[in-house]
Amino acid sequence: MRFFKYISILVVISLGTYLLFFRDNPYQEISGRTFGTYYNIKIKTERKNRLLTSRIKEELDKINTEMSVFEPGSEINNINEAGAHQAINLSENMATLMRSADEIYRLTNGNFDPTVGQLVDLWGFGAGRRSGVPTDEQIKNTLKSTGFDKLTFANDYKILQKDDANILINLSAIAKGYAVDRISTILKNGGYKDYIVDIGGEIYASGNRGEGSSGWNIGVALPQLDSTTEENAAVIRLHNLAVATSGDYRNYYYKNNKRYSHTISPQTGYPVEHNLASATVFDKNCMRADALATAFMAMGEEKGLKFANKHKIPVILFTRNEYNETQMISSNAAQKLLDKYQILPEATDNSETKEKQ
Repeated sequence: MRFFKYISILVVISLGTYLLFFRDNPYQEISGRTFGTYYNIKIKTERKNRLLTSRIKEELDKINTEMSVFEPGSEINNINEAGAHQAINLSENMATLMRSADEIYRLTNGNFDPTVGQLVDLWGFGAGRRSGVPTDEQIKNTLKSTGFDKLTFANDYKILQKDDANILINLSAIAKGYAVDRISTILKNGGYKDYIVDIGGEIYASGNRGEGSSGWNIGVALPQLDSTTEENAAVIRLHNLAVATSGDYRNYYYKNNKRYSHTISPQTGYPVEHNLASATVFDKNCMRADALATAFMAMGEEKGLKFANKHKIPVILFTRNEYNETQMISSNAAQKLLDKYQILPEATDNSETKEKQ
């Protein structure tokens, strides 16, 4: 009897501790590493589901082994190693992503192009890292094997053929956004309504952070070169919306006192050279926002702003002048978003996350 008495006391203590914890922390938080970066998920929920942690990790690991060029034997590496006109069966995830990639490639007139993989490697930003700046002749020859229109799809994007065996696909500008959407779908299917999914700064915010609040506070980072600290240029209350950022201030190197950005122009084959420092895109779909942000970086501020206004895309552009001073420019659709959902500076201390790139 004494044994059962002690067990009962332990149960009561454990239950009390759980209820106290839940009252003070009504969220389930899941975090880890994937795609060479972090992931952080916060769910407002009355029930903690330990199995959800492993389910999410399992899905992220699966996408990583399908889409990362840094993973030996990944699906994307198998595609890249395939010969010309060889029929390649695609996984469900890859088929979905390729369909969207094709749509955005056409929409942006090729400014978003995942077939820049060989150019990315050539400039030292891919899995096949190299040192030194490539020659004009190397770039010219590599451009011959660049172009998403050199890929042929069949059976609703479930089968792919490359017109040229030398085509290399790099999905770094769209895969994180796709992963955000997949995790969001898992949460929705699990009955969750209020949560935020952040994978390396690509974000989807669903529902509300808490009672009496509308949405989640998301910081738009000010692009700063060679800085160890981050500063928000704006904080926006995001509700059932995704946001993604591409910039020249996270992944670059110097050679002979010249800075080379990881954003490679699919048209010229060279790292982009313009005043655009970063582009932050808002969309219902994080994969689309992710890809469009890269397209804006390839376009530059003038063409990018015209494109955004023509297609009513909410995008915030940051330009940088010769003195490293930044200026924020918003498309018409983004300005409407800011007018409605931007939070005043004195209320920005509780921003849920900052965008990182």
